[in-house]
This record gives sequence, structure tokens and C-alpha cells, in this order.
Amino acid sequence: MYAPDAATPDAATPDAVSTTRQRSAPDKVAIPALDDGVLDRVAAGEHHDPHSVLGSHPVASEGVSDALTVIRTRRPLATRVSATLDSGARVELSHVRSGIWQGAHVAGHQGYRIEASYDGGPDWVADDAYAFAPAIGELDLHLIGEGRHERLWDVLGAHRRTLGTAERPVTGTSFTVWAPHASAVRVIGTFNDWHGEGHALRSMGGSGVWEIFVPGVETGALYKFELRGRDGRWVSKADPLARFSETAGLTASIVTESDYSWNDEEWMTARAARDPHNGPMSVYELHAGSWRLGLGYRELADHLIEYVTELGFTHVEFMPLAEHPFGGSWGYQVTGYYAPTSRFGDPDDLRYLIDRLHQAGIGVLVDWVPGHFATDTWALARFDGEALYEHPDPRRGEHKDWGTLIFDFGNPQVRNFLVANALYWIEEFHVDGLRVDAVASMLYLDYSRQPGEWLPNVHGGNENLEAISLLQEANATAYRRNPGIVMIAEESTNWGGVTAPTSGGGLGFGLKWNMGWMHDSLQYIANDPMWRSFHHGEITFSFLYAFSENFLLPISHDEVVHGKGSLIGKMPGDHWQKLANMRAFLTFMWAHPGKQLLFMGQEFGQLSEWSEARDLDWWILDQPAHRGVHSLVTQLNRVYRENPALWEHDNDASGFEWLDGGDSTRNIVSFLRRDSNGDEIAVFMNFSGTTVGPYRAGFPHPGEWDEILNSDAAEFGGSGIGNLGSVTVKDEPWAGRPASADITLPPLAGLWLKRRR
Repeated sequence: MYAPDAATPDAATPDAVSTTRQRSAPDKVAIPALDDGVLDRVAAGEHHDPHSVLGSHPVASEGVSDALTVIRTRRPLATRVSATLDSGARVELSHVRSGIWQGAHVAGHQGYRIEASYDGGPDWVADDAYAFAPAIGELDLHLIGEGRHERLWDVLGAHRRTLGTAERPVTGTSFTVWAPHASAVRVIGTFNDWHGEGHALRSMGGSGVWEIFVPGVETGALYKFELRGRDGRWVSKADPLARFSETAGLTASIVTESDYSWNDEEWMTARAARDPHNGPMSVYELHAGSWRLGLGYRELADHLIEYVTELGFTHVEFMPLAEHPFGGSWGYQVTGYYAPTSRFGDPDDLRYLIDRLHQAGIGVLVDWVPGHFATDTWALARFDGEALYEHPDPRRGEHKDWGTLIFDFGNPQVRNFLVANALYWIEEFHVDGLRVDAVASMLYLDYSRQPGEWLPNVHGGNENLEAISLLQEANATAYRRNPGIVMIAEESTNWGGVTAPTSGGGLGFGLKWNMGWMHDSLQYIANDPMWRSFHHGEITFSFLYAFSENFLLPISHDEVVHGKGSLIGKMPGDHWQKLANMRAFLTFMWAHPGKQLLFMGQEFGQLSEWSEARDLDWWILDQPAHRGVHSLVTQLNRVYRENPALWEHDNDASGFEWLDGGDSTRNIVSFLRRDSNGDEIAVFMNFSGTTVGPYRAGFPHPGEWDEILNSDAAEFGGSGIGNLGSVTVKDEPWAGRPASADITLPPLAGLWLKRRR
């Protein structure tokens, strides 16, 4: 038997069998009695270790030579109670106090069932929840105590299990929760009419874990935990490790088990052998609820796969899929970290969607939000009556700007909760990577705080040392256990070493969002071409630090909401010019070192700002000019994937070389991308509003250079100005280059030329 937590009030209560006070069992054998206060607490579901009283226990009794076993059970309002042993013997129980019955036998320890009769009601026969040993083992408890259980979801939460014996197996559900400040814990649900007095959990000692196995509880049952804090007040909470939950204003957790059979073995095997950081990656970011309204996970699979395959993106990235109560938060204020939102189906439906994407050759990324969580009183906030998952000091535990709570990153069990959660999405749902939200808010103790509103670290600085350690642990563990995945940081500052390995003191991410590129390039492209020459540094500055981290270039949902308008809405000029500017911008984005991410709707030039409450403007694809943008993105992805020069050396300068980065007067930028086989692509960007040509450009090699992409092509809605499919580069030095050619640069357009081998 585990020792009770010394911090709980019941720990000091003498639960030992009294030898001075006796009651008679039905067979007249004297059964040592328990203290009335203990019985009352057990009857009320307020005892920290009800299993030490209820269930089957060997006891010593005067005058009895054989080993005596006493059975106790809680059956309030019953008129008669008995226990039927697995051997078939029947033991009559007598009422002791407060609805607790007991009886003794000398047949040795056996499984049993309880039968109870009630006035005016049917007899009730069932297995006793207190007849079973803990479903959680010593090693699990040790790992939880250390904060090192990498598969935490296997032991905490609700799990369907079969216990008992081979001759008489008993199926039910074990409920296990970490609540170190609680003095008592009960589970309530549809299986006990939401009254938990008869299903109080036992404390598993200093680990802070509580546990019970409830026979007969099946998949689909709703449940919550009731916890009594040290102040004596009860709170009702959803399960932090619930793997399925209610939504739409309902807050119960749901017992679930998976019977899904994966069919993505080929993908998973290939993934383990790939290096995603130095491979092609163009990401289509979407909000599952508003890509097309009304689609569940399974329906989404058919429509999304066809669409993304047509466009040629290598990955999709879902905005958070963890359970959240308020749809307007887009999933960034989470209440159920281990529960895929039930808005679109059950967890196996999500597995089906990801499986289908993998079978279609499409990778899956998911947003993960470890920096803060929702304040809803039925969820993680003050979980066991006081601060537990959140830092207790509001100067570290609250995000006032967002109305959320901040995890206590220094607590080993909270860290374990988060690290295991990252692994859960990767390992249980075969997710290929996580985009970690709001990393900057985790790194800085003074993030969005005024002087006096934050606490410095032990060295007096503003770095959140505990959060840094958490991120390092999550990244290192995810990469160690799952080769081929990618961890991506949304980090908006100049923090050094975001993608450096943890062994060298880095944060250990694989990729970092290049927010500087996003800000500067959008600011540049918003200018009228007449004035862009004065802002030339905004379009070239990102190349100075392009290889300081492993970057991903994001045009995400954050850039097309909250009054920012759509991507095309940021472009200057009339409608044709807006479309041309947008095509040029996307061509520059796909050619720039780094991976790409584009939010849904921007691939066809959606005019309206995104809202989670409505569909995308799919109708606009009927307009040829907008269909042209869609066609350009399709071509960008095709050419990008087919040419390692555009991605093989994203993370080192050997794959990049300037042709001319200083032609500010004409708003032209040109550079080379190359791969390890010597293939080269020359990129020319003409951000002016006029055709430039003949434009003398230096090249590294003479010969034929094919025009593999022209964003001004008529098929994309452009004016059709170009170079008739190829350029002949002559052996004539120019601008420090051994070869040169006169080329035509279309207005507001990008041109890619590839050397013919």
C-alpha cells in the first residue's frame, strides 16, 4: 500500500484497525472495526485513500486460526448486500455506518461481485471499483515524479482496460489524474449520474497522482474530475489528459479508445530517412473550420487532398487542432491539449485525414501552443484548487494582453505535460512537425510588460530560463524519438541560436519563421513602384542574415486579419497592377533562400480579409485573372520541387550568390541559386512598373538559359512579355562576370532562368 501524501489532512488520521471496538460479521466472526470518522469520510468520497478501507483486505481477528478476509463496500440506501466470490461462495455483508457494508470470509483473497437489494427497486449486481490493484505502476509513478514520462498520455487520463483474472476478466476504465494539492479526488460522469461519492480516487503518494478503475465504463462515457482543494472547496474539472472532449459550450471529457489502422507505412519509412530542413518545403496554412465550412475531418480529406495536390504544396499546416472553447481564438487558447477538437469528428477521424494526406504524399504540420492556455474555470486554471499548471505569481503566470495564463515552466510535472504533449501529436497522429506558437512570449520575462510588472531571473536578466530549458527539452526529445520530423519556431526577435542545436546552447528548433523578411518585404511591396527606389534596402536586407538561422518565409493568417486586409489588398495600383505585384511578390518569395508558407486564399488572390466565420471566396476562381494567380502558385511549386537549386542550400550561403543587389534606380534585384550538382537558376525581379530591356546582365556561364518561370506570362494573367523561352548567354564579360546577355524584364514580374546542361 502506498503511503499517503503527508500534506493531505487525512494522512495524519489513524486508519489502523481498532482492537478495542468490535462489530459482528454475519457469520459471527469478530471483525476489527474502523474509526467512525474514517468511515464517514470514505462514505462521503472525501478520503485520500478509500481503497485502504473499501475492497478486500486480509485482517487479523482474535479466535480465528484461518486467514480472515474482510470485504467492505459502499452501498447507501441498500436493504441487503452480499458479495459473491469467484469460487461461487456467497458472503453476506452487514451495514456498518453511513452506507458502508462489510463481511468476512476465510476462503482467501478472491475476486468478487457485489449484489445489493433496495426497497422498491431492482437488485443491483456489479463489480466493485475498490476490488482492483492500481492500474498505474511504480515505474510510471517514478517517471512522473521525475517529470520524465515521455508517454504520459498512456498512464494519465481515462483508459479502457481489462483487469481481473483470465478466468473472469473485468472490463472498464481507469481514471488517473495528477493533482498534488488536492485532499480528495472523485470522478463523476454519465456512469454515476454525476455523483462521485462512490468513485473516490486513491492517492498514489508523493507523486501527486490519483487513480481508480471503474468497471463497466465504456467508450463514449462523459466524465470530469471533482477535486477538493486544501481549503476544503470542491472544483469540477475536465481531464487535462482527455483525448476527446465535448465542444460547443459543453465541457465534459469523453472516454475514447482508438481502433484506427494506419496505412502510411511508406510515408513514415521515407520520412525517417529524410532531412526536412534541407529538402523542399512549401507549406499551405489553413484553418480547418473555414477552409470550407461544414466539413469534418473525413470530408476534408477528399477536398483538401485534391486541391493541395493540384497546387503542388509539399505540406499543409493546420492552425491549432487541440480542443478550445471559443472558435474566435482560432485554437490558440487551448483547454484540451491532448484532445483533437471534436468540432470536426473524433480522434480517429483526424487520424484518417492525416493518413490520407500522407498516402497522397503531403506532409502535415500542426500549430502547437505551449506558451499559454485558456483561463476557463472548468479546465486547467487553478486545477486542484490553486495554481498548478500556471505560475502562481501573476508577474510570470498571466498574459494580460491575451487574457490567458502562462505555464509554470519550472515545474517538472508541468514541463512533462508539455513535452509529452508535443510527442503525443507526433507519435499518436503521425504529425510531421509542430509549429510552436509565440516563442518570443516564452523567451522574455518582460514580454509585453511594463517596468515593475515582471520578475527578473536568478541572474537579474529578462530571459525566461525555465521556458528556454522547456523548449530545448521538447525539441531534443522530439527529434531523438522521431527522425524526419521538423520543429518550427514562430519567433519574432533577434534571439540568437533559435535553430542551433541544444548541445551548443541553442533552442534546438529545425526552422524559424523569418518575421523580418515578412515585415520588410510586405512594407516594400506596398509602395508605389515610383517610390520603391527609396526603399530598396527593405527588399534586400533579408539577404544579409538569410543564413544566420534555418528560415521559413511566412505569409500567414496573422497578415490577413485584424484590419490588415488580404495579401492582394496590400498591393498598390489598379486591379491589374495589384495582381501583377502579387505575382511578383510570390515569385520573389519562392526564389528567396528559405522555405515558404502561404495562408489559404492568398493562392488565388482573395480580396476580402480572412474571417473564421465564413468560407474562402472560392467564387473568385471563376475570374481568369485570379485563376491566373492560382496557376502561378501551381507552377511555382512544380518548378521549385523539381529544382534542388531552389532548396538544397537554403541554410548555407553556398547555394546563393548576388548578380546585382544594388540596382535601386530601376527597382531590380537579381541573384543566383545553385545546388551541389552545379545546376544554377538566375532570378531577376523587376519591381518597377515598366518593361526593362534590353537589360544587360552578367552570368557565371555562357550558353542557353531556359526561361523556366515568368510571372508575367499570359497564362498567369500577365502581359506576356518575356524572352521567347530562353536566353543565349554569350562569352562576353560584364559587371565582373565572365558571360553576359541582354534580356527583357517584364513589368512587376519575376523571371527565372536555368542554365541548360
